[in-house]
Amino acid sequence: MRRQTVEAAAYRARHHALDMGEAQGQGYVGQALGAADMFACVYADQLRYRADDPHWAERDRFLLSTGHYAIGLYAALAEAGIVDVAELDTYGSDDSRLPMSGMASYTPGMEISGGSLGHGLTVAVGMALGLRHQGSTSRVLNFLSDGELDEGSTWEAAMGASHHRLGHLIAMVDVNALQADGPTAGVLRTEPIGDKWAACGWFTQRVDGNDVGALLDAFDAVAERSVPTGQPAVILCDTRVGRGVPLLENREKAHFMRIDADEWQICREQLTLGYEGVPA
Repeated sequence: MRRQTVEAAAYRARHHALDMGEAQGQGYVGQALGAADMFACVYADQLRYRADDPHWAERDRFLLSTGHYAIGLYAALAEAGIVDVAELDTYGSDDSRLPMSGMASYTPGMEISGGSLGHGLTVAVGMALGLRHQGSTSRVLNFLSDGELDEGSTWEAAMGASHHRLGHLIAMVDVNALQADGPTAGVLRTEPIGDKWAACGWFTQRVDGNDVGALLDAFDAVAERSVPTGQPAVILCDTRVGRGVPLLENREKAHFMRIDADEWQICREQLTLGYEGVPA
């Protein structure tokens, strides 16, 4: 039942992402589709929050380091009841609270402003330290991309988290093997990623990021090991850009997609066809 609940939330979030993308005709739709299962696991199963009070002091914090993934997070926030589904229609428009890149000053539930990559984990480490000094039991979850592993500041933060024994800090890395300048392996080879995180002292797991069951098992393992031992945890999530929509999964230029007007409904139909149990 737990898995089905998360899968249903991810399915609806993918539809939200397509609706938002159609309003602009383009955008980071592929990342939103690829990471939908990750976001759904966080908001439908893991995160402690109050939808009507985004600043509740005892909430868990979810930090979106990759600001351009905001379209995917907005979809998850709508499913969580933090943002009204009707407001998604304003995505990327003038005076909207839902800009194309995440801004904490505008959007309910957005903990940090993202944009230049490599800052999220450093902020997460500082936030986790601050919460511990306050005696808080709140967790800090930081969403990164594999492209951010090119940034030295990410690894400095990783070492700092282990040094300070931040067992209430969880990093999730979307390993979709693609960044703005091309395939990640061609821009800067970061493999073996798992060995590097482990060498920094993190409890490291690598899973299929589009397999909800595997994601939930990974979070369960974190709860059993990291919090009691004070070891920060990272879940490396292999995902596919455009997941759930074959038309977009096979598109060559997938980092920032331009989708023709007649293709949006095809995308919705393919998404619905590939999912069982929830009507369109």
